[in-house]
Amino acid sequence: MQNKMLTISKIEPKKGAVLVEKPVPEITDDEILVKVLATSVCGTDVHIYQWDAWAQSRIPIPQTMGHELAGKIVQVGSRVHHLSVGDIVSAETHIVCGLCEFCLTGQAHICKNTKVLGVDRDGAFAQYIAIPAINAFKNDPNVPYELLCVQEPLGNAVHTVLSGEIIGKTVAIVGVGPIGIMAVDVAKAVGASKVIAIDINDYRLNLAKELGADHIINAQHADVISVVRELTHGLGVDVVCEMSGSGFALNQALNYVKDGGRVSILGIPTKPVEIEVGKNIVFKGLTIHGITGRRMYQTWFQVKALIDSGRLHLDKIITHKLPLEEFEKAMELMESGNCGKIVLMVSHPEEI
Repeated sequence: MQNKMLTISKIEPKKGAVLVEKPVPEITDDEILVKVLATSVCGTDVHIYQWDAWAQSRIPIPQTMGHELAGKIVQVGSRVHHLSVGDIVSAETHIVCGLCEFCLTGQAHICKNTKVLGVDRDGAFAQYIAIPAINAFKNDPNVPYELLCVQEPLGNAVHTVLSGEIIGKTVAIVGVGPIGIMAVDVAKAVGASKVIAIDINDYRLNLAKELGADHIINAQHADVISVVRELTHGLGVDVVCEMSGSGFALNQALNYVKDGGRVSILGIPTKPVEIEVGKNIVFKGLTIHGITGRRMYQTWFQVKALIDSGRLHLDKIITHKLPLEEFEKAMELMESGNCGKIVLMVSHPEEI
């Protein structure tokens, strides 16, 4: 096996990233070495690429970017017995301590000692990555690698949509970036009666419509509250999945969600949001869910089952497949918003 590998890394505290060679990582007794086959681009990667205030406060330099992947195990540590060389795996990107109260009570997704691939340690925009074996999720090798590498963000969508009752419910998906688009697909797959997609980007709204959204609303050109109420006989939607991170959109959602409804929030506002707690939460009897990551590993099994069911349309959600070397084009597409999910293909079929 080669000693050097190609990576997309952040090496300077400014906008951008570079293709740079690094040594292939060595593994500990509890880790596996994975040859990355495909890796997808997340909004977090864009924040790091742009070097915004969050990235400046969080990302160590130098750092290999990326965290969503599918790959082939090429080496296993001496204490790893449930995985083998040749297995095709994806990765739960939150590396948790396994010892705190949250980890020990089935809530590892909120472990306070979490380290994240591509954020706190070198990530998946590379030809090889070392990960704890416990974070590897074994895949069906017959599923295309580009579909397998998006299971991590798909898990965010699944966690958000399925954090409460959904069958027969009217659902608003607010913000149809790549994870919001996945949430539209998931909500339709699991039996939502009506899905309303809300955004300001026509490209993504049209993609949501193609994936089965019953109604799309461009928030720049419509009174969202009035339209949602009109579509729900004046009652509002049963469920809101807030994916946008917009404080304004969140306040709209709290207004048009039905009394007794649920609001599951995945989007992260860039600044504090003022809301009318009494009027729009307490007196409406709402349930508010904060969503972080994926439930480990319940969500992963739900994701696998949905992929196996054939009810999802990941092939449509993945709008662009590019070689690793064209990462700058991927970032430009993400910044424009005129894309769904973008996958970087790391290894050519003849190399696998």
